[in-house]
Amino acid sequence: MSETIPPAGPTLAERRARQVAHDEARVEHHGTREAVLGARRDPATLRAVAERAEARFADQPAGPDGTRAVLAWVAEEFGYRTAVACSMADAVLPHVVAQHLPWVDTLFLETGYHFAETIGTRDAVESSMELTIVDVMPRQSVAEQDAEHGKDLFARDPGLCCHLRKVEPLTRTLGEYEVWITGVRRDEGPTRADTPLVTWDEKNQLVKVNPLAGWTFDEVLAYADEHDVIVNPLVNDGYPSIGCAPCTRRVAPGEDPRAGRWAGVDKTECGLHT
Repeated sequence: MSETIPPAGPTLAERRARQVAHDEARVEHHGTREAVLGARRDPATLRAVAERAEARFADQPAGPDGTRAVLAWVAEEFGYRTAVACSMADAVLPHVVAQHLPWVDTLFLETGYHFAETIGTRDAVESSMELTIVDVMPRQSVAEQDAEHGKDLFARDPGLCCHLRKVEPLTRTLGEYEVWITGVRRDEGPTRADTPLVTWDEKNQLVKVNPLAGWTFDEVLAYADEHDVIVNPLVNDGYPSIGCAPCTRRVAPGEDPRAGRWAGVDKTECGLHT
């Protein structure tokens, strides 16, 4: 059975200390970070790599075989210039990637508005898996943002709030990588129905890989169950898609999986994938 996680977690200082310990373990396993990474290639070169790969993987099967094929290519082509984005709804994506790249950098957007269960999941993933969790931090704390823009910006201008706490921090962080791997799936809604396995991310100027694009929600949960992968307890409490606590509600039976995100406002994406 997949593991469920209590919401309690360590302090920020303890989490940072744990991240340092994990970084040291990865350095011991792979050598120095600089030796592992090498120099980042220029955007024109990476764009050409993405275009060739998009054509190569266009007809790959949607299931595990296609996932394994594209991740084997990622490991060979990019090595540790790879970042995995994980919302901590579950740890299936980093678990799959770590089979090819143990201690891969796994980016968690620390918005300051997460459910306690999400933070608990993040901490459990870090302590139990061969990953390097990188907390991607906004330039401002929630209090500093409130002071500049007014309290509860998410309620008045969710687009700006997402930009400040998600989009800008991620763009800034991705600058050191050549490829980022996401858990975007085609079954998540109309805006994601045509998601390819590999594409060029024009906004962030690097390759983007979606190895779970052809998976269904049920297949993700089945993988978690089979491999004893951590799942956020909110997933089994009516939250198939989990974002910041103030902007996420439970989804009713039959609703789009992302119907609980920014409910009541004309918004379906935070801007990370558009």
